[in-house]
Amino acid sequence: MTPISPGRSRTAVLASAVCVLLVTGMGLTGCSEEADPNEGTNGVGRLSAAEIQKRTRTAAKSVDTVRLHGNVVTSGRTYTLDMRLKPEGGIGSVTAGGQTFRLLKVDEELFLKADAEFWGQAEGGASEDDAKGEGASDAAAAGKLAEKYVKVPAGDPSYKKFIGFADKDVLLNGLLTLHGTLATDGHHEQGGVRTIRITGDQGSGGTLDVSLEGKPYPLRLVRAGKAGTLTFSAWGTDFALEQPAEDETLDYEGQLPTS
Repeated sequence: MTPISPGRSRTAVLASAVCVLLVTGMGLTGCSEEADPNEGTNGVGRLSAAEIQKRTRTAAKSVDTVRLHGNVVTSGRTYTLDMRLKPEGGIGSVTAGGQTFRLLKVDEELFLKADAEFWGQAEGGASEDDAKGEGASDAAAAGKLAEKYVKVPAGDPSYKKFIGFADKDVLLNGLLTLHGTLATDGHHEQGGVRTIRITGDQGSGGTLDVSLEGKPYPLRLVRAGKAGTLTFSAWGTDFALEQPAEDETLDYEGQLPTS
């Protein structure tokens, strides 16, 4: 993403017009104009990088809802996320290792919704009891789990792995931190919104684009160590979040796929 020249303010345009009239009408040698890139913004572009980071974290905490999408690299694996988050939980999709599943968190309960191929990767295959069927083969059991919201036991390793992907506070607190010496890195644009960019250790510690329009929400994060790129949108836009219907829900009593 390349820096842009922010549009001049109405005042700057009028000043330029007056300048032209004076030059042409009175034989003056000329006049110069240096536009303020923070003119007409929320003003955070005039602050230090540390203060901008503080303001954007405060802004992120001030509203209940956000959409987060992009890639996160953790423990050597890449996860593609598209999540809607609020204090009560979140809903969206996660892709890893070529497999995509729906993730739903309501309070402290976590549900996965995936196809038969995903459930067939469980250790030893999905059992008869897991699918609540009698005499079913592994493939048939996986088929019964497919496209159901499967409740993940709190003690399952996958619960601890994925619960954070649907927790707004946990996720944002872990993401909205740059490492190393903070600095500003010019004015940019993200999704048609003017931004100020801050960096950690000249970019090696991550970069964060912060909105210059309205509240200083974080809009784009490039994580340190090539650990992923995420965009944030729909700040404050509410969405429905509720328990899945009983006939769409199954308890899973085995261990979820370790991969």
